Amino acid sequence: MATQWQTFPIEFKGGLISNLSPLQHGTNAIGSATVLQNFEPDKAGGYTKIQGYTKWDTDIVPGSGPVLGVKVVSDGEVVAIRSNTASSVVYHSSGSGWTPILTMTANGSLVRFEELNFGSGNKVLMVDSVNYPVVFDDTTNTATSITSSADVLGAEYVAVYKTTTFYAKDNNLYFTAPSTYDDFSPANGGGVINVGNTITGLAVFRDQLIVFCRNSIKRLTGSTISDITLQPITDRIGCISGDTIQEVGGDIMYAAPDGIRLLSATDRIGDFGLDIASDPIAKDAFDLLSTGTHFCSLVIREKAQYRVFSYVPSEQASVSKGLLTTKFISQGAGGFAWATTKGIKAYCSDSKYTSSYTETVVFANEDGYVYELDTGSDFDGAIIEAIYESPYMPITDPQTRKTFYKMTLYADPNGPMELDVNFKYDFDASTNTGVIQPNTFTVSSAGNSVFFYGGTASVFGTATFGGELDKVYNSNVIGSGKTVAIRMEDSSTNPRFTLDTAILEFRQNDRQ
Repeated sequence: MATQWQTFPIEFKGGLISNLSPLQHGTNAIGSATVLQNFEPDKAGGYTKIQGYTKWDTDIVPGSGPVLGVKVVSDGEVVAIRSNTASSVVYHSSGSGWTPILTMTANGSLVRFEELNFGSGNKVLMVDSVNYPVVFDDTTNTATSITSSADVLGAEYVAVYKTTTFYAKDNNLYFTAPSTYDDFSPANGGGVINVGNTITGLAVFRDQLIVFCRNSIKRLTGSTISDITLQPITDRIGCISGDTIQEVGGDIMYAAPDGIRLLSATDRIGDFGLDIASDPIAKDAFDLLSTGTHFCSLVIREKAQYRVFSYVPSEQASVSKGLLTTKFISQGAGGFAWATTKGIKAYCSDSKYTSSYTETVVFANEDGYVYELDTGSDFDGAIIEAIYESPYMPITDPQTRKTFYKMTLYADPNGPMELDVNFKYDFDASTNTGVIQPNTFTVSSAGNSVFFYGGTASVFGTATFGGELDKVYNSNVIGSGKTVAIRMEDSSTNPRFTLDTAILEFRQNDRQ
């Protein structure tokens, strides 16, 4: 009698999940991951290996300690700030060397930025919690300190809401006359508001300015001293780090004491949702927020992706951690799929769509270089360690043994791909001597390489140009168990690829 084989498809979707017990996870969230490192849940489907980073400028930003701030100001132009002896210096670069354009009076701390254009060209405001605010003029590539009011000396956050500039310092919001960034005169419309709590961040959202505090969140409407009003959104929870605040696809994400939260408008006019977006990865989010000493974040708009990084000075870049999430639906915390990053050490970061409709993403740390993120296939020459591990899946019945014969992997490589694959049976129990854990096998596309014109590995007369890369990979597997998990690892500088679907072929044995 012929053996009756069955097939079991695993569609890679759902991202990282760490808030389910092992059997529940493998039963209710097939295709999600218990480990998803340096893969990104892709809007086009599947899990895609993240891209790497390269030096944006091969010269180091002069100075010592971490780069305190980095900002993409326009096509091919970046501003960076770093301490130099007893003061902070603002530098400008077009990609080939850093030119000092302003020396501040004292060493500052982390720099926050805000862009504006009140009719006299694009400008960037900078505050660093110590010095007077600085304005950078993108037309002349010059920077000037704003010393018109001693109140904003040491301002920590800045935002432009409607045509009014707001500077946050401790409990106070100082605001300027309309269409200015340096006129604080009450006669012209400037003023100050005490919000009653330490301000930890500002964000413009729809038609209001959101004021994040340590223990509360408030919203401000109006733009002059005569019509400004401040109303509470919540007095029960606040934001622990303003550097985690980003707008992602029409919602605001930020770090709260209990995880990464989402501030989103609801169908009710004037109402907000305050979901915990990181609930599916509660353990990973807690580990990141509780062990880090400093955080920074960015968005990659074309991917609807949010990334937050934990900066620990003593850690090597190769082990530095972060989280990334992709937004799949318009509203609600349930529409996010998560993953972790490893190997990106970021103290400050920024991303911007420039006039050429390309997105530039940069970050920096204490080594003094500014790096361009989401480019290339390595971490400035180092490998990218990408790992996917599935939950333990019972497939049919968790009490019956299955014998596995074959795995068919559907993938979409952009070049050579070589994956180390492990099958793990019955929760990888070391005490169960009746289960043999099989050896690692390799899934590789190296035998069907496609070469690109100008590539270092391309040799005229022997290379195949413009060919199709394999998308289906068949592998024979061995072993049997009641539950099975799959682990795939890529530790290389190979180009990115996407894991689409895996199909297991197995035979279900009789119940014992």
